[in-house]
Amino acid sequence: MGDGISILPVEGVPEVKPGDDLSLTLISAIRGGGRSLNPKDVLVVAQKIVSKAEGRLVRLDDVRPSLTARRWAEAFGKDPRMVEVALSESKRVVRMERGVLILETRHGFVCANAGVDHSNVAEGVVSLLPEDPDGSAYTIRLALEKEFSVSLAVIISDTFGRPWREGLVNVAIGVSGMAPVADYRGSRDWMGAQLRVTTMAVADEVASSAELVMGKDQGIPAAIVRGVDFAEEGSNQLKLTRPPELDLFR
Repeated sequence: MGDGISILPVEGVPEVKPGDDLSLTLISAIRGGGRSLNPKDVLVVAQKIVSKAEGRLVRLDDVRPSLTARRWAEAFGKDPRMVEVALSESKRVVRMERGVLILETRHGFVCANAGVDHSNVAEGVVSLLPEDPDGSAYTIRLALEKEFSVSLAVIISDTFGRPWREGLVNVAIGVSGMAPVADYRGSRDWMGAQLRVTTMAVADEVASSAELVMGKDQGIPAAIVRGVDFAEEGSNQLKLTRPPELDLFR
């Protein structure tokens, strides 16, 4: 059974600014905290610091809302500039009612406000999702593997709501170095029955577990998850996105 799973916070990460080398920042924080990385560790990194480093920030004073954004914002007491940014980051409106914007991003994520967020950024600024979260995870993974001489995985995580469930959870929006889904179809359960539909979103499970030590108000934007048995694979979080032809609610 092994030694179980450990979740270790990466503390001491300073405020990240556009243009910062995030890989070096994370390496410094890991080393500064007296930690190292072991083979097959998973480093979970909060989307917000990735977006900051990549300059995915928008000043609301620079936004000119469309008529649609202004009318909808006025009806529900929202900031029309925020609404405009969210709409501009989406390729499809899933729901736009009762003051809630559920949008499909250009990546294919379905989430509130297309991932546009004003938490943990300067006043009057909002953050956007990274343009290529898989690529961001890949860049960080290569740098950390070289520094620590180990093979590992990196997940970029963000907070999503869930249909039919209260509360938010962290999910993987970028993955590198691990198969994001474990496919058990064709194998047998412990009672001997053949599994026909079971696929587990391992990357989402790891991202969600890491949030337990990262928190939203702790100032800890990364965590090391140790002891996860995952299949090594390149970058492809899209395996976690349900294809339209299989989506019963689209």
